[in-house]
Amino acid sequence: MPDALQFPIIDLSSPDRFSIANLIRQSSNFFSLPIEEKMKLVTKNHRGYTALHAEKLDTTLTTRGDSKESFYIGPLTDDLNQWPLEEDLPSWRCTMETYHQKLLSAVTKLLSLIALSLKLEEDFFEKVGALIEPLAFIRLLHYPGDLNSSSEEIFGASAHSDYGMVTLLVTDGVPGLQICREKSKQPRVWEDVPSMSGAFIVNIGDMMEGWTNGLFRSTLHRVLQPRQDCYSVAFFTNPSKDCIVECLESCCTESCPPRFPPIKAIDYLEERVRLTYGL
Repeated sequence: MPDALQFPIIDLSSPDRFSIANLIRQSSNFFSLPIEEKMKLVTKNHRGYTALHAEKLDTTLTTRGDSKESFYIGPLTDDLNQWPLEEDLPSWRCTMETYHQKLLSAVTKLLSLIALSLKLEEDFFEKVGALIEPLAFIRLLHYPGDLNSSSEEIFGASAHSDYGMVTLLVTDGVPGLQICREKSKQPRVWEDVPSMSGAFIVNIGDMMEGWTNGLFRSTLHRVLQPRQDCYSVAFFTNPSKDCIVECLESCCTESCPPRFPPIKAIDYLEERVRLTYGL
């Protein structure tokens, strides 16, 4: 195995910071429900349960879908989320809603730092409408221990980059997450990402790469099939649906013109989802 990567650490702590361990524990509580109970909450409107092999993040692969199950919790303002019965998971909904609010607050702080690093006003992403009603999703993830008894190469999550602005990711410490720093080069070189207690991993998303014209590159990553059950929680922060993502003036010149055309956030998201689920 290659040496573990070293990453810069940004402290976004606050007096009311929440327990990452509790977030993982609540996640495992849901996935331990009988499959028939989970299937009652099968995904609608990008909220709810997705079963094993339901998606394939690397759409170039000819293998079956990724070996994971998940549960999506979207924006709390549109009343589209699906929830397990209170009698099955007491206080689960309340806990997840609290985490959603706190994670969104943490990402807002992070985006202000990103704006300052780009020599923009710290509320830039608010001013361009990205945070009016951001399409922010918690995704609870469960990667079962090695289920592959065939010679087919199966990933917990095949190679992909996230769609939006930034993603916060927390894992339970089970190895498997890898990133490729030079995603345009072949062959790809994959490096293990270490887990740090009490900290989130931050991924740059495709729309942030578009805004910065590739100055901030989206993180190509994958999850290997784990040898034991693995749980993680991702918080995807996508811009408000009508926000236009286009190259910042400070990130392009005559010799380095915009690499990506302007696009409405919802249009980009819907196309990526269509490809991932083969719709």
